[in-house]
Amino acid sequence: MTKQANVMLDKRAVIANIDERIYGSFIEHMGRAVYGGIYEPDHPEADEQGFRKDVLELVKDLQVPIIRYPGGNMVSAYNWEDGVGPKEDRPRRLELAWQVIETNQFGTNEFADFAKKTNSDVMMAINLGTRGIDAARNLVEYCNHPSGSYWSDLRRSHGYEAPHKFKTWCLGNEMDGDWQIGQKTAVEYGRLAAESGKAMRQVDPDIELVTCGSSGSGMPTFPEWEAVTLEHTYDVADYISLHQYFGNRDNDSQNYLASTMELEHFINTVRSVCDYLKAKKRSKKTMMLSFDEWNVWYHSNEADEKLERWQQAPPQLEDRYNMEDALLVGGILITFLKHADRIKMACLAQLVNVIAPIVTENGGGSWKQTIYYPYMHASVFGRGKSLHTVSASPKFDTKDFTDVPHTDSAVVYREEEEEVTIFALNRHTEEDIRVHYALHDFEGYEVEEHITLHHEDLKAGNSLAQENVKPALSQAHTWEEQELQVELKHASWNVIRLKRRT
Repeated sequence: MTKQANVMLDKRAVIANIDERIYGSFIEHMGRAVYGGIYEPDHPEADEQGFRKDVLELVKDLQVPIIRYPGGNMVSAYNWEDGVGPKEDRPRRLELAWQVIETNQFGTNEFADFAKKTNSDVMMAINLGTRGIDAARNLVEYCNHPSGSYWSDLRRSHGYEAPHKFKTWCLGNEMDGDWQIGQKTAVEYGRLAAESGKAMRQVDPDIELVTCGSSGSGMPTFPEWEAVTLEHTYDVADYISLHQYFGNRDNDSQNYLASTMELEHFINTVRSVCDYLKAKKRSKKTMMLSFDEWNVWYHSNEADEKLERWQQAPPQLEDRYNMEDALLVGGILITFLKHADRIKMACLAQLVNVIAPIVTENGGGSWKQTIYYPYMHASVFGRGKSLHTVSASPKFDTKDFTDVPHTDSAVVYREEEEEVTIFALNRHTEEDIRVHYALHDFEGYEVEEHITLHHEDLKAGNSLAQENVKPALSQAHTWEEQELQVELKHASWNVIRLKRRT
């Protein structure tokens, strides 16, 4: 007998307006993300600036609202001046974070052009590892000041008369990690980040700042790092960063798909620390969250250990994703939507080749990984108001988690367009389930389409030659008198779109 779950919602029970930047992504000078990914001047599909047109189209289809750049670990020893000006004058450097040669043929201005071509904003990161206040304020001046000063006029001499006006800036990256160039204690980082942020805002008062949180919920510094650093950065920063990666190293698919419960705990803990500091400081400001690194990352670990040092754009972190990875990505996106009141930005790390939804061949074609689809569905259809849901679902236990809901759902309401989108995940690997949605506020609506992503083989993936895992339209639903019944196949991602008929 098919199990049943129930979900009830009310259009007045709004969690928050969704900030579209939760569907952001990330490009770091790492592996083939830049060279051979978004930028390959010798490629047959390269445009006049060397950007791959096939990649531009795939990125535009994702409707990525913001892209973080240039790192990541790489930024903690990066001299941004190396990547601007005439390309023939740019130095080749040893890039210490990923042990490669950085040619600097791609830099700040090239990325600004790429972002414009993909209709994306830029989340810029500054180096607080080997550098600090001076380099940070100079970079803001170079990027955002109109003219009449040394750094702004230098930008103009490089062919960019108008300022880039980058709004969002990360105050370093993962500064509690012992792998980081220039690792700092919480107090060291907090003081440097606060003073750097103050100087940056003197140059451009309109920017918004992201202070570094812990490098992950498993760090020994977590959550004390958040509590200590926010003592210094709370007044200057607008967001605190969260980073988390997932993997199925034990080949326990059911436990793997339940790991969004750990994500939920991570988010709630950081929220609590932020609110503690708000109370302690008697502040009227609520610290928002920027989940600016997240994804599945484990498939490529063994191959990466065998790479020789000091190559140029080697194939690093090139995970090949499968069906279960797509399900987990969908579950993560549902979790973000449920926290839309506090998560205002998020970056799928990364965008092309490096743990990415898009893969390219140097000189050849490009293709969509399995995780491309839930990311695209959420970005394209998940804009509007995130609604509270009251749900009852059968539960199960796994090795690491208890009382795991069989299903998970997030609901987005676009009031002006009179559209409702339900994102639904059946995370059980063997059992189908029927979900009953009570949508009594939505009289006159009809089901526009039901998209499903499912494959019987959880390890099935895609390649340039064959796309095994791709969305399909489903008729496994009924709609009558504002009651929606949906049959969710085991281990499936679903998008059910409803629209009011006039």
